[in-house]
Amino acid sequence: MSIVKGSFAFRMMYVPQDLPADVLERFTKDSAPTLDKVGVDACVGWVGRRHALDLPISEENSALAGYTTLILRKAERKVPAARLKAECAMVEQQKMQAEGVPFLNKKTRKEIREQVLTHLLPTMEPSLSGVEFVYDGRNRVLFTTATSDKQLDSFTVNWLKATGVDIAPVIPATAAISRKKINVRDWKGTSFTPEVGDESMENAPGEDFLTWLWYKVETGGGLFKDDDNGDFAVQLEGPLLMERKGEGAHETSLRKGLPTISDEAKSALLAGKKLVRAKISIAWLDMVWSFGFDATNFIFRGMRLPEIKEKLDVASVFQKRVLDISQVCNFMLTLFDQFVTVRNDVDAWKKLQEEIHSWASAKTGKK
Repeated sequence: MSIVKGSFAFRMMYVPQDLPADVLERFTKDSAPTLDKVGVDACVGWVGRRHALDLPISEENSALAGYTTLILRKAERKVPAARLKAECAMVEQQKMQAEGVPFLNKKTRKEIREQVLTHLLPTMEPSLSGVEFVYDGRNRVLFTTATSDKQLDSFTVNWLKATGVDIAPVIPATAAISRKKINVRDWKGTSFTPEVGDESMENAPGEDFLTWLWYKVETGGGLFKDDDNGDFAVQLEGPLLMERKGEGAHETSLRKGLPTISDEAKSALLAGKKLVRAKISIAWLDMVWSFGFDATNFIFRGMRLPEIKEKLDVASVFQKRVLDISQVCNFMLTLFDQFVTVRNDVDAWKKLQEEIHSWASAKTGKK
């Protein structure tokens, strides 16, 4: 998956200060070694934006259309599972024959495996993987394909090491503080069903937001307003993942048919489950964005950007894609702002909660 083309997954990060003037030299200092220097341990370092072997880092391969963009590459020698299994079996067989025994104990098999790995690893070609980022210095945000916790930890550590600037992922808590000066961690749990009391629910601002959005789309026709861009339309559809932390069945996954209006969706709502993931489409002017949204971590998956109809050069295509990424993030954050405002107002939320309870109870289920 790549930010440059096709569909991709990404998350947004806040950058609290400008990057140092010598940031290119800093990335170059922490650049990835050539593959012949990769040992048996995984090796992580920066390479240029074009591919996983794009070295050395320079102005040409670290910036495009006014954005800084690089790849954090991981090079690791691995023994294919089938090869490792076969090699171990061969050594084990030889040892059993030499010792005249019908089997080997667990400790001996483990020692054989370690010996085989030590022998084979240096002969393996390094496998490559990478995490991309695009940094928008004008708005002090970056977009990265580091979506798993492991990738995010590695990216954050290596970014800080290279730039000296800490970064924070855009999640419900950081977005609410940054945009509305509201600490959502202070909220108490809230229920979207009359059958479960608030006191039984955990505070889950991301899931609350996406479930609120589901309610707003179904009851308001999916039309919303942005102060800067005017009206835009939102459609929410399956696959859906619903969850309630606590006792009983934790997750409900709905994929087939029309899951948003299914009997299973209604039952899950009434049981206190909230929407964790859903597919969302946003339409504005003649453009459409389509993506899966992870509400807990504000991660966009399978992002399909508006089609570029005109013929553009490489830099212009890249610029258009980054602007479209920024635009869809702004739309989602605008929606989140609206949710945070009403959710933080005790009286307004109590009134809206009654309407949401009626909506959940009255949903017409379909198979």
